[in-house]
Amino acid sequence: QVQLVESGGGLVQAGGSLRLSCAASGRSFSSYVMGWFRQAPGKEREFVTNIVWYGSSTFYADSVKGRFTISRDNAKSTVYLQMNSLKPEDTAVYYCAAGLSRGWRSSSYYVQPDDYVYWGQGTQVTVSS
Repeated sequence: QVQLVESGGGLVQAGGSLRLSCAASGRSFSSYVMGWFRQAPGKEREFVTNIVWYGSSTFYADSVKGRFTISRDNAKSTVYLQMNSLKPEDTAVYYCAAGLSRGWRSSSYYVQPDDYVYWGQGTQVTVSS
C-alpha cells in the first residue's frame, strides 16, 4: 500500500510559477513510475507528465511541454512538478499518481489513468488572468 500526499497548490497570476510536491509513504517508491494528472470541473482527468523509476525518461503533454518540469528524489520518496509560465487554462486539481513499472518501458508508455494504481488527494491550482 502506497499513500501519496500532494502539496504546493495555490492561487497565482498568469505567467507565475508554482512547485508541487508529492510525498509518498510505503515501500519501493523508486520502483514506481510517477505521474501527474489534472482535472478541471466538467472535464476528464488529463495526463500532464510522468517520470520512470530510474529518472532518465520523462514525457509531457503538448499543452505543458516547455513550461512544466517533473523530477523525483527517490531518497526522499518525493516527486515534484515545477510549473512555469502558468496560464489560466492550467487551472485544475492536480493529482499525483504511482504506477507499476513494466520492465524498461519509456515514460511515453504510461499516459492513461488506468496505468496508475495509487493516487493522491489532489491539490488545487488556480491561475488568474
